[in-house]
Amino acid sequence: MALKDKLTEDLKTAMKARDQVRLDTLRAIISELKNTEISQRTDGAATITEADELAVLSRARKQREESILAFRNAKREDLAAVEEAQLKVILGYLPQQLTPDEAKAIVQQVIAEVGATSKKDIGKVMGKLMPHMKGRFPGDQVKPLVESLLA
Repeated sequence: MALKDKLTEDLKTAMKARDQVRLDTLRAIISELKNTEISQRTDGAATITEADELAVLSRARKQREESILAFRNAKREDLAAVEEAQLKVILGYLPQQLTPDEAKAIVQQVIAEVGATSKKDIGKVMGKLMPHMKGRFPGDQVKPLVESLLA
């Protein structure tokens, strides 16, 4: 089942259950998917790939994480709690997240495959590594991890 179909089914279930947080979150994600689909139209046919769906979900996760941090800094725990609840819903649709140890093992494996020995080889490593990490590990933490292993 495609992600959009699953989200639509879950939206109907959330409506019946009157789960407002889940309902709001699913509506936002479906809306983003439709916007992505519209922006990619070229010949009248609109299709989005699994990578596009993953990008939308990852972007939504990152937005919620940033909002939680901002609300906590502003001492607004009530709004942070809402964002955390939405984040839990989003995480349910993302692939299983990698632990730091699992990510480190993948980075070490790619470094060995590429034959990287210094920080000059970061570009080669990142190019080969990102398809393995995309949506499964925070992108802003990948480069520092690679740099620390190549140091």
